Amino acid sequence: MNTSPSPYQIKAFTHVAREKSFSRAAGTLGVTQSSITQHVAKLEALMGTQLFIRRRSGLELTRAGKELFAISDRLTTMEQLVNEKISDYSALTDGHIRLIANAPRPAMPIIAEYGKLYPQVQIDFTLYNWTTAMTLLAERQVDIAIMTEPEDGPALFTHELRRSRYKAHMQADHPLAARSAVSLRDLQSETLVLPEDGSLTQKIARKKMQEHGIQFSRILRTTTFPMVKEAILHDLGIGLLLEKSIFPSDRLAAVQVEEMPEEYRDCIAIPADKRELRLIRSFLDVAVEVRAGEGF
Repeated sequence: MNTSPSPYQIKAFTHVAREKSFSRAAGTLGVTQSSITQHVAKLEALMGTQLFIRRRSGLELTRAGKELFAISDRLTTMEQLVNEKISDYSALTDGHIRLIANAPRPAMPIIAEYGKLYPQVQIDFTLYNWTTAMTLLAERQVDIAIMTEPEDGPALFTHELRRSRYKAHMQADHPLAARSAVSLRDLQSETLVLPEDGSLTQKIARKKMQEHGIQFSRILRTTTFPMVKEAILHDLGIGLLLEKSIFPSDRLAAVQVEEMPEEYRDCIAIPADKRELRLIRSFLDVAVEVRAGEGF
């Protein structure tokens, strides 16, 4: 009895895990969905365990599936690198990048410029909090993350794009908006607007409050940075955000916070073995050019 999986089974599983869909994996590989389903079923039978949980919202990797994907995705990446070294790839004509970020900036200007240069490359872009972003990177569910202060480690390549400080964002006509700096104590009578649990911003803000013995009676937690901006624009409170994490508005002012003078790195983070992939390398090159041109 053959106890070794075939390359086709591994490839089918890896692409289903990447795409979270049997049909999309079949389309990517140019085969029928039934072929993909059979390869995965045979692999599950060979391993004696389920690799996917079928939910209404889509496919979810089981624990065994996550462990296998962490290895098989590396094999697929190596195969891509070999193919690219052998083939002539003088121009990018297609491809697919899975990109996540903590905030709209600096991701959006980079995506815009990349789209102009490589219009046929598909980019899937989603905002996630810091904790989820690190998890997705560790599980190899994404190709690139643009995030603040990613954790260092041998499995992750990082490239710093810029540094910025936290500021108190408020409506431009707020009484504190004309000041050059405010203290957290100046904001205690306000509703403080923060991103959701798991965000680096909320973690840092709560640490600062604890260090300086400051409590806020009213804290409004939202989901993503754009939601924080909308809450401020609708006069729901004052937000603590990195100064360049959202796009400027004439209706908003950003004021330095005395207790938060530190600079934080915004970086591109990539699974280390994916760094030399043609698509990833081209995106990193564009990001460096946009930064050099002060596009964000």
